[in-house]
Formats: sequence, C-alpha cells, structure tokens
Amino acid sequence: MPQLIEVRTARLLLRQWRSTDRAPFAAMNADPEVMRYFPSTQSREASDRSIDTWASELDERGWSNWAVELLESGAFVGFIGLSVPKRALPFMPCVELGYRLARPYWGQGIATEGATAALEVGFARLGLEEIVSFTALLNLPSQAVMRRVGMADSQQDFDHPALPEGSPLRRHCLYKITRARWQSTR
Repeated sequence: MPQLIEVRTARLLLRQWRSTDRAPFAAMNADPEVMRYFPSTQSREASDRSIDTWASELDERGWSNWAVELLESGAFVGFIGLSVPKRALPFMPCVELGYRLARPYWGQGIATEGATAALEVGFARLGLEEIVSFTALLNLPSQAVMRRVGMADSQQDFDHPALPEGSPLRRHCLYKITRARWQSTR
C-alpha cells in the first residue's frame, strides 16, 4: 500500500480528511458564490460522498484531493489536489489539478500556493508526464490560477458531458502543463 502523501507549504498543510472537515466543507459547497461556476450547490450528502471518495483514494494510492488547512490557525479552507476524472472526457486518460476554497480565503494566493505544491507532488514524486485542469469558460478566476502555476490553455475547448446543452457553463477550457515545462519554470 502506498504511503499517504501530505504536503506542507509556507502557509498550508495539504492533508488527509478528518471528520471535523465535513461541516465546513458542506457549508462551502452550499455557498452559491463558491459554486457559481458549477451547475448547483451541493447537499451535505454530496459533500460527504466527495470526502469519502477522496479519503479512500488517499489511503489507497497516497494522493487525491487533499483537505487544506492553514498552518497558522488550523482552519479548514477547502481542497486542492490531483485526481483522475470519473467521467469520460475527450482528453482522457489524465490527472487533473483541482481546487476549491471557502470565500473568506479567496484573494490571498492560497489556491496558487497549494496548486503549486500539488504539481510538485505530481511531477517530482509521482513522475507524471502531464497534468491538466479545466473549468467553465466563464470561470476567469480559476483560469488565472492555472496560468499562475505555469499551465497553458491547450486551445482544446470542449462541452462538459455533465452539463446540458444551453447551459452557459457547458463550454469548458482545458489547461495543461508537462513535466518538462514545469521543470523549466523552477
């Protein structure tokens, strides 16, 4: 069984999920502003299912979407990590960089700091050749994080299969970074 990977940065701990993360994660996923670029907010049950899946993946392979904690206060701020998408997408197989933070933690560089650490795990520890990230074309804040961590727009926009035709969120952009590009930016 692989060893659980947990990561410390200057301000953050990317770690395994705890039972105490469930309520703040559900509250974050119920916030319409946090979920603005998703089809809807999430119920407590859906939030708990995500935690259960990611906690199992962390146990089984050592990496997934980590809970993010501020080292200074111990506060739970959201998730950042690497995952294998469950849906069939046009660019599969792939490993996706993902992140979602509670509103009080926006605009502080936390997503960029944690995403940078996740890329380090993916390339330096797991030996991945490429990592992708994708979001709705309308989600400019997320695209800004992708660019800040060295990812580039692949110009391979696609319709997300989980979203209905006519949804303004259906069209997604795909960003990528290769290990060679990541190494060149270090």
